[in-house]
Amino acid sequence: MIPISLKQELQQRITRAVTNREAAVDVMKELQRHYGWLSDEAVVEAAELLELSPLQVEELATFYEMIYRRPVGRHVIHVCDSISCWSLGGESLLQQFEQLLGIEVGGTTADGVFTLLPCCCLGNCGNAPAVMSGERQLGPVSPESVPALLAELRNTLR
Repeated sequence: MIPISLKQELQQRITRAVTNREAAVDVMKELQRHYGWLSDEAVVEAAELLELSPLQVEELATFYEMIYRRPVGRHVIHVCDSISCWSLGGESLLQQFEQLLGIEVGGTTADGVFTLLPCCCLGNCGNAPAVMSGERQLGPVSPESVPALLAELRNTLR
């Protein structure tokens, strides 16, 4: 259930939007931030706030790869697999994350801290290979820098 303060904030954002649908991504991201992912219940809550059908919200949610429709770790690491990142070592970077985290792409560590996902493009081609965790974009990232990056992310949980 959405806390009253969050619900009121989201309603204000929707009111400021030209159309309710325009505010949908913002509402989904805030609900995701609150719950950790966008569950079926959160889709229904978003639909009610936006005065859209749950199907309309679901269609939007599944279009955006930064909206998570299943549980994810506290840190979601997106490794860009665009042609720019791939050609500058993105594949070996992704393999290094898999090895150090002990998971395959799409997986979440047993402790629920990290989820590793590929990303079509982070728009950071000038700093390829690029990685994103939360709202933070990093690049260029080398396989050698991955242990320090993971340690830094773990430290933010303390």
